[in-house]
Amino acid sequence: MNAPSTMKPFRHVGTRPVRPDGVDKVTGKALYSTDFKAPGMLWGAILRSPHPHARILSIDTKKAEALAGVKAVATGRDLPTLESLVMHVGEGASDIVDVSHNCLALDKVLYEGHAVAAVAAASPEIAREALGLITVEYEELAFVLGLEEALAEGAPVLHDTVFTKGVDPKPDRPSNAAMRVEMGGGDVEGALASAAATVTGRYTLEPVHQGYIEPHACVASWNGDGQAQIWTSSQGHFAVRALTASVLAIPQADIRVTPLEIGGGFGGKTTVYLEPVAMVLSKKSGRPVRLAMTREEVFRATGPAPGAVIDVRLGAAADGTLVAADVEFLYHSGAYTANDAGAGVSSAIGHYRIPNSRVVGIEVLCNRPAAKAYRAPGAPQVNFAVESAMDELAGKLGIDPLELRLKNAAIEGDPQTTGLPWGRIGYVECLEAAKAHPHWSAPLGPNQGRGIAGGYWGNYGGPSTVNVSVAEDGTVTVATGSPDIGGSRASMAIMAAEVLDIPYEQVRAVVADTASIGVSMVTGGSRTTFATGMATVQAAEEVKRLLCERAARMWGVISDQVEWRSGEVICLDGEKQGQAMSAAAIAGRSFHSGGPIAAVAALSAKGWLPGFGVHICDTEVDPETGHVKIVRYTAVQDVGIAIHPDYVEGQIQGGAAQGIGWALNEAYIYGKDGKLDNAGFLDYRMPVASDLPMIEAVIVEVPNPSHPYGVKGVGEVPIVPPLAAVANAIHAAAGVRLKDLPMAPDRVYAALHPEG
Repeated sequence: MNAPSTMKPFRHVGTRPVRPDGVDKVTGKALYSTDFKAPGMLWGAILRSPHPHARILSIDTKKAEALAGVKAVATGRDLPTLESLVMHVGEGASDIVDVSHNCLALDKVLYEGHAVAAVAAASPEIAREALGLITVEYEELAFVLGLEEALAEGAPVLHDTVFTKGVDPKPDRPSNAAMRVEMGGGDVEGALASAAATVTGRYTLEPVHQGYIEPHACVASWNGDGQAQIWTSSQGHFAVRALTASVLAIPQADIRVTPLEIGGGFGGKTTVYLEPVAMVLSKKSGRPVRLAMTREEVFRATGPAPGAVIDVRLGAAADGTLVAADVEFLYHSGAYTANDAGAGVSSAIGHYRIPNSRVVGIEVLCNRPAAKAYRAPGAPQVNFAVESAMDELAGKLGIDPLELRLKNAAIEGDPQTTGLPWGRIGYVECLEAAKAHPHWSAPLGPNQGRGIAGGYWGNYGGPSTVNVSVAEDGTVTVATGSPDIGGSRASMAIMAAEVLDIPYEQVRAVVADTASIGVSMVTGGSRTTFATGMATVQAAEEVKRLLCERAARMWGVISDQVEWRSGEVICLDGEKQGQAMSAAAIAGRSFHSGGPIAAVAALSAKGWLPGFGVHICDTEVDPETGHVKIVRYTAVQDVGIAIHPDYVEGQIQGGAAQGIGWALNEAYIYGKDGKLDNAGFLDYRMPVASDLPMIEAVIVEVPNPSHPYGVKGVGEVPIVPPLAAVANAIHAAAGVRLKDLPMAPDRVYAALHPEG
């Protein structure tokens, strides 16, 4: 690990204490949403469309309502009629009308698996039986799944209210092109025409699932007084509250959302699918209602990462200096508008200095579940294309692919794609660390090849609220509004302990419900350790100030005559000089010296910086079967400062593993009937431990000067480079360039044996 050169040594930051949630999770005591049960709870189930596109002519629920044990039935008609309102929650913006219609379809179903009705009953068996008694009359409509097909003349248009955003003047007719985003500048065509070497390629990817193990589930209880409670696993319980309240047209303060442990999310649990429906069923039945998806429902009805068609042109001078880049891509939006195009455009080429560039992204509506965030949403797809093209360009120029990247790597002060200058970034440091790593120069065996790819994610700050309080015995509680999906409880405890200079074991971090803490944005976008950590530091600093103030009062001296040192207040006044008072001593008398000692910090964190990563991948390709084995993998990443290195390394390894799966195996496969053919982990092939070597995580620390402890963010970056790193390694091993993901054995074999 590189030591931070511009920050003071730390007592706790950078250490590896035992994770606070570890024991409960490994012993099975941790409470997840599928574990939670409320007294008198009913069991819910949802009827879903068998058609990818159809008009709902009628829904007859009478037989289901008459079944013994059924307590409530709901359809889209039970949800309020809403006006269009774009809400900026989760990892993007959503129109609340779309959110409502996605929870329960109203007039049309837009994909196979779209929810059309729901029941609540005394048992799961009765609920499932009741679904079979609901009669839905459909008028089937033409459907479209492919990106270019959805934009073709005469393609079925999903929404007559969608006119392409980002186009001026506004189009005069609706379209499946939901949004167009463009960035860049300079003379791209002129620079490409005069370049010494150019490469051109088209790359394609299918939508992929985030791979969280825990399915979506919740319990909702809507009381007769209008107050409601929801227990759920999500990446943002404040987002659950805001979206659910808006769908139901009730005040947010009427809903209290309690976060449970979360069994994976990766961006896929930043919206609502079940909570508004469970609320309606609870209101109609007068009892708590539980709704939980099956694994098949998760695949058919929740949002995957978008698939893509990407066209790339790169040009360079003879010495390898990049002169131009032209990137244009189509992303699946699914049934409703998404938000990945903007992130894809901004994440495409910004890690290089390119004077002439044009990057265009278009989101395309189609009859699939609405696309949702997946770890660096929008970045891995376009990065796969750009970093593959970079390797091709290096080959044309006869330049080492790592050296080509080093020559053109963006540094502090260089313009981003947006035109704004980069801050203190660490891409060059990551490339240098990769170059110096033994992996880069290690020998290779037969049929083996080595690939490299770089990439980045912009990270984020945003709103967070933290309450730090001191108990009468001097122990400290840090209450946040950020669900812990990557070690944030440990990180917050470490930072609070660092500020207060007390043992880590004296600090307990908890995730508070929506009625017990102020608003916090979702845990996503690699924002939590940065933003919620900044709030934790501010609140802990205020607690430290209060402790000093109380001690001064108890000593009868002015506040300037005391200081905080080694977890105690030290008196600097003449006759009391050198006397110490512990936090426990101060807090134990706090009721008589001014009241409880606590502080709240509520902020919208600024000053975030992106993280950069460089991955090295060795593959072995079997020429007889096309099977690709990952032989060795090293992931280098600038993290700012690693608050808890174990968690940081785990994030890097996890992201790399997911990216490898995306590269080699994973894809949503639809039949000609518009239905998903691999809606389960048996047929949707995610990598398991036996598929991968030990992934080596190399932490590079280039501190963020805007954060008290140099934090940048970790979780998104590691999924960005793997797709291209694997593709480049396969090319190096087998001499074939694969541009369509996944690079499954049949595709590799076909590329190796084009004659068939």
